[in-house]
Amino acid sequence: MIEVKENINLAKYTSFNIGGEAKYFIEVSDESGLREALAYATEQRIKFLILAGGSNVLLPDNGFDGLVVHITSGDLKIYSNKVIVQAGARLIDTIRESAKAGLSGWESMCGIPGSVGGAVRGNAGAFGTEVKDVLTKVQALNLQTGEVRDFTNKECEFGYRTSYFKQHPQWVVLTAVFALVKRVDTEDVLTKCDEVVAERTKRHLQDVACAGSFFKNPECAAYPDVIKMFEVDKGVECRGDRVPAGWLIDQCDLKGTSVDGALCSEQQANYIVNTGVATQKEVLELRDIIKRKVKEKFGLELEEEVTIIK
Repeated sequence: MIEVKENINLAKYTSFNIGGEAKYFIEVSDESGLREALAYATEQRIKFLILAGGSNVLLPDNGFDGLVVHITSGDLKIYSNKVIVQAGARLIDTIRESAKAGLSGWESMCGIPGSVGGAVRGNAGAFGTEVKDVLTKVQALNLQTGEVRDFTNKECEFGYRTSYFKQHPQWVVLTAVFALVKRVDTEDVLTKCDEVVAERTKRHLQDVACAGSFFKNPECAAYPDVIKMFEVDKGVECRGDRVPAGWLIDQCDLKGTSVDGALCSEQQANYIVNTGVATQKEVLELRDIIKRKVKEKFGLELEEEVTIIK
């Protein structure tokens, strides 16, 4: 039986630590609980919002006048080289557990905040590896019809930081299946995980009050001069003609720019950081400054990677 709570502060459920109160709040740990929560929203004739890891979302300062369904499911099973995990599991925990079983293939994603479901929805990736490279199947629930369906990797329609589920938000991920490579040396896989987390920490990508990369890396095939500038400056080739948004922002001398409590990180320009008391309004004002400056200098329109709820 689900428990309905009222007037729950949402900030603590997001990595940004921003957000007002949810009028109603329900935590669910399985499909049955999720269906109950949705039925409650229907009965009460109120809108609802699905929230899991809360790492790639910016919530409104005045809260959510409806039901927030917080998915906490995290069961994980390993069969040979396959990892079957529920959507609410933390991605970093899932990668570490698979490493303990000697499974390799996604260590470079260790340290990405948030849940497995969120990672699938946004095709999360780091250091050259994305969810699409290791995922084989997804089971998802249609919030409108109640249908449960299995999606193959191809049917997930993965793209750069997007997927079928992001483009069709009526589908919410329930479980995901990943196919990895079995290694003999478990300690070696765990060491690689630790090295990735250490590198992210060195780059100030860990334990920061933010939503991760705020903007997508823009595709710049139509801007060859920008690509050349980046490659000459950094001494590396662009991946898929995408220039890092952080580099573009840095070239506009925006590191350290702030709007009250919202700060363009000094260490990673594509991170907008909550320095302690930032509001959604301040973050969005800083976002607008960044987008305008990049457009003025390069002619490029930055697109948000973060989901903004208003």
